[in-house]
Amino acid sequence: MIEDLPQQISACRLCKARFAATATAHKPRPVPWFLPQARVLVAGQAPGMRVHQAGRPFADASGQRLRAWMGLGEAQFYDKTRIAIVPMAFCFPGYTPRGADLPPPPLCAATWRAQVMAALPNLRVVLCVGAHAQRWHMGGRVPVAQRVADWQQYAPGIFPLPHPSWRNTAWLKRNPWFAAQLLPALRAQLKEVLDD
Repeated sequence: MIEDLPQQISACRLCKARFAATATAHKPRPVPWFLPQARVLVAGQAPGMRVHQAGRPFADASGQRLRAWMGLGEAQFYDKTRIAIVPMAFCFPGYTPRGADLPPPPLCAATWRAQVMAALPNLRVVLCVGAHAQRWHMGGRVPVAQRVADWQQYAPGIFPLPHPSWRNTAWLKRNPWFAAQLLPALRAQLKEVLDD
């Protein structure tokens, strides 16, 4: 049943051995955050360590930036009846030897994504945050910067976004149109959909 899907995901341990072999040797802690009523989907990459510890998506500086981009406060952002937050992998995947987050394990999306999308029949806007989410939802292997630059081709139903990480601060400064054009359109569309 659709209502049981978040509980099934929370109980998933498919990547237990994979995570145990990482430098952090952590246990799986899936963070599903959705209900069938949601109208907006935030499709991200995978939880970071802070999200893993908090058990809540985007519970970090990236989340603060993403909420600012969306023009939403915490209460609105974390309202599962309005916004589904579904990354390409539900668990923190661990770190590379250089300290960067590992990519989302494809097994997670292969196991859960189609079921989750089928459980979200009321979606009207999808925010595709980062390359992995954009490939799954938009197809192809188009560079993130190009997809984001071409955002008007996909809006108002889909908004491709860079990851809101501090690592993209220089890109944001080099591309002032993102804040001047894309973000106002995103906020207006979210307001329309969420206030409807």
